[in-house]
Amino acid sequence: MAEPVYDIPDDDALIAKALEDASIPTLMMSMIHMSGDLSLLDGTIRPLGVYINEYQGYMSEEDKAMIRAQALEVIKAFRDGGCKLPPAPEPATLHRMMNFLVAGDVAKDYVPMMLEEMELDGVDQRSDAWGDDVPRQVRRDHKVLIIGGGMSGVLAAYRLQEAGIPFVVIEKNASVGGTWFENRYPGARVDVGNHLYCYSFEPAHHWSEYFSQQQELQQYFEGVVAHHELAEHFRLDTEVTSAVWDEVGNVWVVSTVDKHGKREDYEVNSVISAVGQLNRPTIPDIPGIDTFKGQWCHSAAWDDSIECAGKNVVVVGSGASAFQLVPTIAGQVQQMTVFQRSAPWMFENSIYHDAVPGGKKWCLQNLPFYTRWFRFLIFWPAVDGAYETVFVDPDWPHQARSINEMNELIYEMFAGYIKSQVGDDKALLAKVIPDYAPMGKRTLQDNGSWLSALKRDNVELVTQSVTRVSEAGVTAQDGSFYPADVIIYATGFETDRFLWPMEIRGRDGILLSEQWGLEPAAYLGITVPNFPNFYCMYGPGTNLAFGGSLIFNGECQIRYIMECLKALFVSGERAIECSTEVFTEYNRRFRELHAKLIWEHDSIKTSFYQNAEGKVTLLWPWKILDMWRWTKECDCADYQFTS
Repeated sequence: MAEPVYDIPDDDALIAKALEDASIPTLMMSMIHMSGDLSLLDGTIRPLGVYINEYQGYMSEEDKAMIRAQALEVIKAFRDGGCKLPPAPEPATLHRMMNFLVAGDVAKDYVPMMLEEMELDGVDQRSDAWGDDVPRQVRRDHKVLIIGGGMSGVLAAYRLQEAGIPFVVIEKNASVGGTWFENRYPGARVDVGNHLYCYSFEPAHHWSEYFSQQQELQQYFEGVVAHHELAEHFRLDTEVTSAVWDEVGNVWVVSTVDKHGKREDYEVNSVISAVGQLNRPTIPDIPGIDTFKGQWCHSAAWDDSIECAGKNVVVVGSGASAFQLVPTIAGQVQQMTVFQRSAPWMFENSIYHDAVPGGKKWCLQNLPFYTRWFRFLIFWPAVDGAYETVFVDPDWPHQARSINEMNELIYEMFAGYIKSQVGDDKALLAKVIPDYAPMGKRTLQDNGSWLSALKRDNVELVTQSVTRVSEAGVTAQDGSFYPADVIIYATGFETDRFLWPMEIRGRDGILLSEQWGLEPAAYLGITVPNFPNFYCMYGPGTNLAFGGSLIFNGECQIRYIMECLKALFVSGERAIECSTEVFTEYNRRFRELHAKLIWEHDSIKTSFYQNAEGKVTLLWPWKILDMWRWTKECDCADYQFTS
């Protein structure tokens, strides 16, 4: 996507007012683009550090005021000069700018990845660049079916349309958006900054909050579909029931059923599964669950008719969904009981619920490359910086609470934050300090709302399981009864049942669920032996637990899929399939590395990252940089081609 033509019509007072809300480090980068003056990089006024969700670089108010004054003059000169940009900075200068912005060293290995992500040259390196290597007719003859219309499915649709490959998207819901269509519970919001949690080719300036709520996220994905005229390819309110590989025709036969019961088969050359990992809600197997006479639902299947105001509400679960839901409705209910199996680790994010001020929106929309550098400022602190904290040091003496020296520092920081919120309530503190090492389960972001809600007089946190549900409420493990008018199950998803309940059959009728068993696995999380022309997005082993963005991962994965398609087209063959040897070696490295990491540590008793045997199948164990590197192109030596 090319950088837009700039026009800054606002008067000086309006510009000065907007700069009051600017991220000053980001503003300094934009100033360099507008003026070509590199002296800022050598000056004494500079960011002092970088941290997640801290956009001012710990600069003093005096320094920020001085930069605002300088920026006003630079912007005026740029505006009055016709908004003409000087020559773009050289790559070496861009690297200096990166280092300056983060007050540290952006290792050279990361520079190409970050430049690609930022698109400062206006070139989308992840787009179709096949040229004459693949004739248009060859592309038009290859039909693709995408399962799922969430974040990954919309992304796949965009790239296939861009390449001129015919496709159809089968989506079980009434609209696109996936998790952001389904998770409508009160308080649902993203936990990656929105100016990063959007496609690189479709950055957005409109976000009303730094971490937007469900409705705005849903509207974004609908907007992408509308903007790129993708809607005609989507079949909504329709589910895939099975996909069977026809070895004679080298095609997939995909069976679907819509909400009216109408069945239809599609014959396609390739299938892309974009169903996600947090897709099918888990309803706990509690005796008497169907006898409850009040209103109840799973948080991921929210019932809009539920009325919590003035009611006795029971929330089962204290994970990410409950973490957002409970503070949102705690002030409305008469009494709330939260059943917690495991306390979550959290870290402070003071802007978690904050609105994006108007001045910052103005900067994002009007200042050259401000959006791109702001995206970098959000992304960089979440790129591999925490990677060393998840390796288990077998000689570390405090294994019950941390796994290495760096992890211990995180323990102290997280525990200190929790203690500062709880105050003198020792009983509550004992309940909310986790009994496992930090980073071992999903870490949540907090602006004080969770623990403030738990401290309310009308909220009780119960650290026991629910053993029975009856007509009027629930019974805890110790026999205590808790009356309820509403029960909300914030109990997670069927994370260990990839692609369930679909029946996927590959070569020789092999059933994918049986081949996987308890350990779903795919080469790079994308391709699987015995399943030709079949690709996963957000597949096994690609979830994130220490940083990054799933949209970034998704963009890496679809580029790799497109490269596999190109390799198939260039070969002149009909099918491409990951070799068993390559898959086996990859999975061996995957398993060996996970055995050294925190998510399989003995202190982690239960986790949705783990399967029934305690092995992690969901998470990417390598660096984010490795994901980017390994998915840039398809190595044909890793695959078998057949006609």
